[in-house]
Amino acid sequence: MLNVDVIGNKKRKRCGRVFRFKNFGEPGYPVMFTGPFRENVNALLEYANLESNLSMGMPMWSFQLEVHHHPPLHILLFVIEEPIEAALNRHCKHCQYIGWGNHFICNKKYHFVLPSKEALATCRSCEGCCDAIATINNGKSKLIELQGHMLHGVFHSNGFGHLLCVNGLEMGSNLAGNQIMEFWNRLCYGLQARKVSLNDISQKRGMELRLVNGIAYNEPWFGRWGYKFGRGCFGVTQSMYHKAIEAIRSMPLCLIIHHIGNSNHDIPIIFSRYQTLSDQSLVTLGDLFHYMLDLKSRLPRETCIGSYNTSSLLLETNCRWSPKRIEMATRVIVEALKRTEFRWVSRQQVRDTARAYIGDTGLLDFVLKSLGNHVVGNYLVRRSLNPVTKVLEYCLEDISNVYPCNEGLVMSNKVKDKYKITRAQLMKDMIFLYKYILTEPKPMMGSEFLSAISLAARIILDAKFFIKDYFGDVPYQFELGSEGKLTLYCTILLRGNEYLNKAIMPPHECITLKNNATINDLRLEVERNFREIYWGLRNFVVESIGNLNANNGVQMVFGLIEVGGKVVLEGWDGGIGINMIEQICESDPNNGTVECICGTIDDDGERMVSCDICEIWQHTRCVRIPNDEEIPHIFLCIKCEQEIVMFPSLP
Repeated sequence: MLNVDVIGNKKRKRCGRVFRFKNFGEPGYPVMFTGPFRENVNALLEYANLESNLSMGMPMWSFQLEVHHHPPLHILLFVIEEPIEAALNRHCKHCQYIGWGNHFICNKKYHFVLPSKEALATCRSCEGCCDAIATINNGKSKLIELQGHMLHGVFHSNGFGHLLCVNGLEMGSNLAGNQIMEFWNRLCYGLQARKVSLNDISQKRGMELRLVNGIAYNEPWFGRWGYKFGRGCFGVTQSMYHKAIEAIRSMPLCLIIHHIGNSNHDIPIIFSRYQTLSDQSLVTLGDLFHYMLDLKSRLPRETCIGSYNTSSLLLETNCRWSPKRIEMATRVIVEALKRTEFRWVSRQQVRDTARAYIGDTGLLDFVLKSLGNHVVGNYLVRRSLNPVTKVLEYCLEDISNVYPCNEGLVMSNKVKDKYKITRAQLMKDMIFLYKYILTEPKPMMGSEFLSAISLAARIILDAKFFIKDYFGDVPYQFELGSEGKLTLYCTILLRGNEYLNKAIMPPHECITLKNNATINDLRLEVERNFREIYWGLRNFVVESIGNLNANNGVQMVFGLIEVGGKVVLEGWDGGIGINMIEQICESDPNNGTVECICGTIDDDGERMVSCDICEIWQHTRCVRIPNDEEIPHIFLCIKCEQEIVMFPSLP
């Protein structure tokens, strides 16, 4: 097992360089990344410090990164190369869960780790026992097994990767979550990774953030960096996911109050509190969650802000009108809104009605500008821009049943205090809405309406796997080199195997050749590249090049194939038997067959149970086995149960 000598790291000069964290991974810092993924990794590691405490053939390098000067803060980035021979299980469960189970197993993985303080301390404490444990664990690095790192990402040598964890300040990290993600994003672009997946299980005080951020911003938190829906669990599709988000985001607040306002008085109070704080109308549930998250990011941790009645706000404003005139104009405008036939009235119509009593148009304009979304007496004056006419409109909302108070224009201090908000209160309100609207609605009048919301929320929660496509199946486009070299994008097709009933081709690799290269040169270069990348292709031999008539090995490549073109080379691997085709893919054939009633046909990482007769795997949730209960010792699926019932009884 690898042991990190933390004390030695502090004393030792790390290749004479300390790198800036905020620039690490940018082009030219520390190196220009000009090749395919695995070449870029090797180029980066030339600037790293090779750790001396190695065991069982797993090399590890480290970089010292400076976060800031004052106060001085340095962190370590470790890169661990895990050969396939050192892996406890050759098959990658993360590839299986995201839907990359048909990818060929790669020869190497590269772990990029920003360790936590606890992880480094643990590695140092196990210094005396690492070698003994290493023999048992087949050389697995202790550092990559530990949990709670600031960052842990892993790449296969073909450029596909998985972001395994990100832990920011709230988890005791020295870095904020967005700083860590920016760093990871630079690494992926610099190394020219193809695609990266992640499993978003981030929570805050019991709230699943992919649900909260999905409602507020129409995307998960990781969506800021381009991560999109990759694969859903329990049969959830991309279309179902987006429709569920849109359904909850567009849910009108007034409709929610209509269904549950009489049964749950806290929810209308929360709605009114944030409507009063906001300068814009909060019409839908998406508007409310968006505003609450934005407000949370602006609120200091220990202080609070308050929403005051418009008149009291205007009275404190330095202006050329007296408080008495402002109060009179406010009363006239509110009375004008009370008398309107329609709920929403244009600004011009309100102004014209008020001019019959207030001749000073400047005063009216000033009050109208300041009135929007503030409380006056028992009314909330709402202001909104009509999306069709692009005209400002006003309406009154009676909140006397929420905040009973006197009809006076100036609110009492008791009512003002109810509109003051702290960061803790905001989180409490958000948790309340999350629980009683989204995930655990109480049985009440309108429960069918609430159950539709919780069903859509369940669909969003069942979409945990997200993908970012950095360069896709075709690597980054390389230009003509200084030595007159040209590039092709090649993949291979295994043939001559009866067990392989469908084409399984790895992604294209960038093959660089001299401009006078021959067909034989191309074959040799393709064989070398794919043997280096994939464990199951160690004996791969190219037999033909697609549909090209290239039997003559001395023919010029670029006379037959266009520069930058895609080429499929067919061949075989003598080391692969009929029963080994599935063994060279990331999907583990020993996991059994999945055929759940929700439509899932592959392992998606959720808890499953196998039928003791047909050995088909299904989700425990789908067969109504609660998560807090153990899986029964004997389990029969519905199909097998029905077949047993149909058996003729014995005499």
